[in-house]
Amino acid sequence: MIGHTTTAEALKAAKARYVARNATSLKLHEEAIKSLPGGNTRSLLHNAPFPVFMKSGKDHKVFSEDGHAYTDFVGELTAGLYGHSQPTIQKTLVDTIQNVGLNLGATTKLEAQHAALICERFNLSLVRFTNSGTEANLHAIQGARRFTGKRKVVVFTGGYHGACFCFPEDRPIENCIDLDDWIIADYNDVEDAKAKIEGSGDVAAVLVEGMQGAGPCIVGTHEFLHQVQESARKVGAVFILDEVMTSRLAPGGLQELEGLTPDLTSMGKYLGGGITFGVFGGKENIMRVYDPRDGTALAHSGTFNNNTLGMAAGYVGLSQVYTPDVNRSFNDLGNSLREKLQKVSKGTKMTVTGRGTIMGIHFLEDGMKELKSFRDRKDDMDLKELFWFEMMEDGFWITRRGSVALILGTPAEELDRFVGCVDGFLKRYGSLVDL
Repeated sequence: MIGHTTTAEALKAAKARYVARNATSLKLHEEAIKSLPGGNTRSLLHNAPFPVFMKSGKDHKVFSEDGHAYTDFVGELTAGLYGHSQPTIQKTLVDTIQNVGLNLGATTKLEAQHAALICERFNLSLVRFTNSGTEANLHAIQGARRFTGKRKVVVFTGGYHGACFCFPEDRPIENCIDLDDWIIADYNDVEDAKAKIEGSGDVAAVLVEGMQGAGPCIVGTHEFLHQVQESARKVGAVFILDEVMTSRLAPGGLQELEGLTPDLTSMGKYLGGGITFGVFGGKENIMRVYDPRDGTALAHSGTFNNNTLGMAAGYVGLSQVYTPDVNRSFNDLGNSLREKLQKVSKGTKMTVTGRGTIMGIHFLEDGMKELKSFRDRKDDMDLKELFWFEMMEDGFWITRRGSVALILGTPAEELDRFVGCVDGFLKRYGSLVDL
């Protein structure tokens, strides 16, 4: 255990080591800021004093421009399920480039076969493809508005449904679409959800995550999620379940685990096989508002909606690699890892939340072990940052906010090594992290 150091002193020393270890990344950052605001084009990936620049990835590892190797626990925020060089995915992409082409500007059988598989796996009647989970939510919402003839959408505090659908607290962020059309209820609050959905009027849709990704990984209770579904049905609102992240938690997604039957589901991430991808779908009568055979249908276009690479890689990944049996065993592995981390962090400010292979690591002033809402999260930001710096020194790549999304094929011994490194960190800084 380190003696009488303060968190501020430990963090200052960790930052100094970070700067010394990543001189090439600093030079690249200084070049990047000449053409990108802050040298960044994905806000989540901005890190101070400057970001690490990655050069390549192979299997479950990424390699930085500074010559360091990391076990990848970012997992591209759940999109990187297959890792960086999965052989079946690689072969499919090369074959598609060589034998099909990139952008055919036409309907292809690739999109129909991928759609059929997704409908079967997730119990959906019809789907439409998009370029991202953000777009999937946008079009699901617009479809619900057309179907119901209403405008308002109930969402929940702490929710994230894409870059322009973000509700970190009790109001939408400034660049949220349709600023005046949101009714915001408290996540995991059964009574507030019921009151807001059933008492507001003009509710076209209710949009909720079964586990809030930006929490990171605040899990919705069974009672709460079923109340949301019941209240939406009661007022004739479209119940949209955002499974952009959680669809990988079971063969039929989180809705299978919880016994939910949403009217529409939005998904994305790994379902494109590592290529930009989104999809929304559900009940036939609702999805019919996008049927172009109807002259009054809503328009929904997008140059890359049916891009050949995402259609081919997504289909092969879901049909040949991430089969139902693989899915179940992989998520069992994730649950085991989370339980081990919870065990070593008992009695400390560290808390681990999540389900399956998606989890969030928190450092909280009060060490609360079960988070129901962002309101419960009293972050010790300095400890969280210190942990991030030191896990990088141990060879683990994690988001600064503490999100972990495991990659298929990550060796069990590497997961155990992570548990050991976390345990070592907590013991090393016992005077700072113990409750």
